[in-house]
Amino acid sequence: ALPQLKVAAQWLAPVERNSAEVAWIRLAGGVAPGAVPRILGEDRNARVFAMQWLAPDRYPVWKQQLRDGLVDPATAQQVARTLVAIHRATALRDDVAGAFANDRSFHELRLDPYFAAAAARHPDCAEVLDLLIRRTAGARLALMHGDVSPKNILVGPDGPVLLDAECACYGDPAFDLAFCANHLLLKCIWRPQWTAGYLRCHETLVATYLDGVDWEPRQALEARAALLLAGLLLARVDGKSPVEYLTGDADRERVREVARAALLAGVSSLADLRERWAATMMDGSAPMAAAAPTPAATPMLTAAPTPAGAPTPASAPTPASAPIPAGAPLPADAPSAPAPASTPGSTDR
Repeated sequence: ALPQLKVAAQWLAPVERNSAEVAWIRLAGGVAPGAVPRILGEDRNARVFAMQWLAPDRYPVWKQQLRDGLVDPATAQQVARTLVAIHRATALRDDVAGAFANDRSFHELRLDPYFAAAAARHPDCAEVLDLLIRRTAGARLALMHGDVSPKNILVGPDGPVLLDAECACYGDPAFDLAFCANHLLLKCIWRPQWTAGYLRCHETLVATYLDGVDWEPRQALEARAALLLAGLLLARVDGKSPVEYLTGDADRERVREVARAALLAGVSSLADLRERWAATMMDGSAPMAAAAPTPAATPMLTAAPTPAGAPTPASAPTPASAPIPAGAPLPADAPSAPAPASTPGSTDR
């Protein structure tokens, strides 16, 4: 694990984060067998570990597929099913929370370089971005992966395989949903000819994920995810880790306009943000009118909860996961996954 991440800005990170990755892989493998590579060995003192090799011809990187026009909503659905299964199996678990109390690492890897850095560039959005930092840091709901990006997902013959969980922390599962959804929106600017497909993947990801939420009101989680998504959009152009494929000033400005307006308007619906983004892609303008910058009082912060059994957008049912009973010991190792992979190099963190 490198103490300084490979980005232009100074970004120091705790080297012990690879221990969190190993622990997450082992636990996730017990919930969703085959959705992670198998750990072959670990030297905690040296901060290194080894995984199975997953051959690229059988396990292509999802980001590369999206780049090349292989845009399949079924992949987004499988990713959502895996993600929500892990969140559901670890929700409201004191034992898992204790094992993944990686708050310092998560702050240094995600909250500060994303939201605090963006706030420094956009003072009028600082209040709502600070809210995202405080609220996300204070959440104790389920085990997060922390970096659910298409570059960290292999599309295997039996479903997606998740990699690079060094940001794993017990916190707000809405962050994982928003993080992945953010990348699907940004791909619309990278490869505009496949915008319709990316938006269908976004819609499928969100609907499938929300259909599997049973540990809290779905509307409450969606409201948090929507505002997080707006913050992440802004962070990926003006944080410490801008996506490497948005190189034009006009493209970055389009992202800023949508993200800033959504933050200041207190967006609380992922579907609404997606529709506004789609409109921007079609006409090149940002359609969401910015409200006065008083995010602490926006409706999404006080959204009325929806009963846990309330209907959500239709999607394929989420398959039953293999839950870990409360109080049961955490898995010592993941079951054998179909063959690992090191995360492909990229500044798109």
